[in-house]
Amino acid sequence: MNLELSEEQAAAKALARDFADREIVPHAAAWDRAESVDRAIVKKLGAVGFLGLTIGEEYGGSGGDHLAYCLVTEELGRGDSSVRGIVSVSLGLVAKSIAHWGTEEHKRAWLPRLTSGEALGCFGLTEPGTGSDAANLTTRARRDGDTYVIDGSKMFITNGTWADVVLLFARTGGEGHQGISAFLVPADTPGLTRREVHGKLGLRGQATAEIVLDSVRVPADAMLGPEGKGFSVAMSALAKGRMSVAAGCVGIAQACLEAAVAYAGEREQFGAPIAHHQLVQELLADIAVDVSAARLLTWQVADLIDRGLPFATESSAAKLYASEAAVRCANNALQVFGGYGYIDDYPVGKLLRDARVMTLYEGTSQIHKLLIGRSLTGVSAF
Repeated sequence: MNLELSEEQAAAKALARDFADREIVPHAAAWDRAESVDRAIVKKLGAVGFLGLTIGEEYGGSGGDHLAYCLVTEELGRGDSSVRGIVSVSLGLVAKSIAHWGTEEHKRAWLPRLTSGEALGCFGLTEPGTGSDAANLTTRARRDGDTYVIDGSKMFITNGTWADVVLLFARTGGEGHQGISAFLVPADTPGLTRREVHGKLGLRGQATAEIVLDSVRVPADAMLGPEGKGFSVAMSALAKGRMSVAAGCVGIAQACLEAAVAYAGEREQFGAPIAHHQLVQELLADIAVDVSAARLLTWQVADLIDRGLPFATESSAAKLYASEAAVRCANNALQVFGGYGYIDDYPVGKLLRDARVMTLYEGTSQIHKLLIGRSLTGVSAF
């Protein structure tokens, strides 16, 4: 897609590409092997403004529109999806939710710290027994005078062991989505413990955690949004968050394309570079088409958000297509590399492992098909 970018958008993309090539790409393989990104990257992300995109300058943000946010997220995803996830969650799910739903006190307390990289946020929705069925969560917050006491657990929480604040969802009322409320819980609150999840297939450098809450007490004013509206807080965050995941998937696919094209021009078989062979060109063409289609769908979502138009269905379509496309692109790139693609001296194996989870989190591919189907027919299959 050759949409003409504004001067500000083009500058954001160029800055992000340079940042990724300088600060991320040279270290991505080592971080993957160590199962840990160097935490110094957080302050660097804050220093260049990537943790404050779309947040107002009065709260320490760097402003900008959602297309610029997509462009930056794509470049970070091209560099390393584990780094992209830091931004997508702390900014995309937590800071943006505070900016939209928070009181002035919430915004002043957390946004300057989150946008600078002084603090990180995580999104405490998924539980060991509730993934796609988020409205059925069991973590409970009980009112006790001017406080709430929270008990329960969360699973697969990105930034979980690094976060300074947890945007936590807990049941304050009856069953179903109307009984859920959202809270801003400082991660050092007594009773909150975290355990990092190791041995993941992909996103190995990302800090993914299980969080356990044992009589965690927070003041009543820690609630984000009205009581019983926590599910709305979560869904509004995820609708935009899916755009960020889709952009990150475009980045993975773009990295696959660049790696495969370069390798096809260097690797010789049957007396010529393999780029001369028709079926290798077919693989490259398939990757290129998927990159362009995924990018177009993702940029469409950003454009709708920036124009104040409905975007939830388009966000599901972008996330669905881009995540599945990233897996296809990584598979095709690995096929171009042949046996060398199967060892981690080359990037495509990691790209495939990182791509695979994209079809699972922030809504599985199957859930997004049902959301799109509901939009088309007016009938819910849930």
